[in-house]
Amino acid sequence: MNLRINPIIKKDLQVTVRNMRFSWALFAYEGVLALAFLMALAVIKEENSGIYGSANFYSELIYLFPIIGIVQVCIVTLIVPIITASAISGEKERQTFDIMLTTCMSPFTIVVGKVFSAVLRILFFVAAGMPVMALSFVVGGLNWSNLFYFVLTIILLSVLSGSIGIFCSSFCRRSIAAVIFSYAWYFVIYIMTFVPSIMRRLWWEETSMGETMLFWLFNPIIFFEEFFMQMMTGESLFGTQGSRFTRNEVGDYTYYLSQGKEWLFLSAACILLMSVLFMYVAAWKVNPMHSFTIKLRKIKH
Repeated sequence: MNLRINPIIKKDLQVTVRNMRFSWALFAYEGVLALAFLMALAVIKEENSGIYGSANFYSELIYLFPIIGIVQVCIVTLIVPIITASAISGEKERQTFDIMLTTCMSPFTIVVGKVFSAVLRILFFVAAGMPVMALSFVVGGLNWSNLFYFVLTIILLSVLSGSIGIFCSSFCRRSIAAVIFSYAWYFVIYIMTFVPSIMRRLWWEETSMGETMLFWLFNPIIFFEEFFMQMMTGESLFGTQGSRFTRNEVGDYTYYLSQGKEWLFLSAACILLMSVLFMYVAAWKVNPMHSFTIKLRKIKH
């Protein structure tokens, strides 16, 4: 049985693996992970240098998992927009975009191919970091399903970052403008989702942030923090014992969602929905019929 691979993914991967810069990028990525690992190891060893330090040292190596995971996610969220932000605008700069539109591929197929080719390239980096991540599992306390869910989380955040990049790339003619535009959207999604809760607490002096915390479902930072909270402790950030929020602070709806893994799955669905919307708008923008319709309307008026 012949599997039909998106031509965009196939072409981009062939170009990537033949590019020496990609190999150097992998080397630099491994260097950053190794540095983060050694620094975390030094901190853990310093904090467990007492009489019972040797016993506590091995038990606390489990915290290498979130530390290295956070470093990986930070690198991913910085790299993916750079890759996808130049996906469409770069084709325009090289004057190859019009040729791409003459193929049998639909605009949405082109956009999805660009996003997932970036995601697959990121998976090379994630796979390269697996030996470091595996050290947290060797000492016990975590199982391999946690690693599997971590990879799924990386893929989801990569799809979101890639869809933001391709969205900005479809509206910009220059790659540098698309990259800047992408990080501006990062600010909107990562920071502005906290604004309703802050306004409720400061301006209206409410003790509960209530339903305004539902905006946090779209925030990748909260999603990632909730993921690690569930993996490490089995508890939620919201309204459970040992968390930073009480039931009065989060409100009834958020408290109900936090009683299991409902918040985590619903947040993942919201992030995936955002990604699809970004890709759909990008496909609409690059569709040649879109510009043709606009020109036709101008002629009629």
